[in-house]
Amino acid sequence: MAHDAIRELVERVTYAPGYTKAVGTRVESAEAGYVVMSLAKTDNLLQANGFFHGGVIAGLADHAAGGAVTTAMPPGRFAVTVNLQISFLAPAKGGSLIARARALQVGSTIGVARVDVVSVADGAETPCAIATVTLRGVAFPAR
Repeated sequence: MAHDAIRELVERVTYAPGYTKAVGTRVESAEAGYVVMSLAKTDNLLQANGFFHGGVIAGLADHAAGGAVTTAMPPGRFAVTVNLQISFLAPAKGGSLIARARALQVGSTIGVARVDVVSVADGAETPCAIATVTLRGVAFPAR
C-alpha cells in the first residue's frame, strides 16, 4: 500500500464521527505498521487536578494502536481492540499528548501493538504511559 493510501486509511477512521473526532485526535504520521497521533489539551479532557485524564490517555493509545495494526493487516480489514493493558508512568501535565504506536505482530485476524505516550510541555517530552494492545481484524465498515 502506498504511503499516501496508508495515511488516508488512518485519517478515514480517525476523523469519522465519533470519540476521536470529538476530542480532537490528530494523525501526525502513518506508515505500514507505525502511526503517530496527538491530542491538544482542552479543559474537557482533564481530571480535577488539571492533568490529562487517564481515560483520555488510554483512548489515544488505543486508537493509535488500532491505526498501526490496521495499516499492517490485509486490505479490507480493520483492527478493533480485544485487550488493552496500560501502565501510567507520570502525570500528563503538558499542553499535548503524542502517542507512537508500532505493530509488533500482525496476522490475518489478530495483531499486537506497543504504544508509547508522552506529554509535551515547552517542547520537552515526558513519558506518561505505555500500552500493549491486542486487536482483532474485522471487515472494514462500508462507507
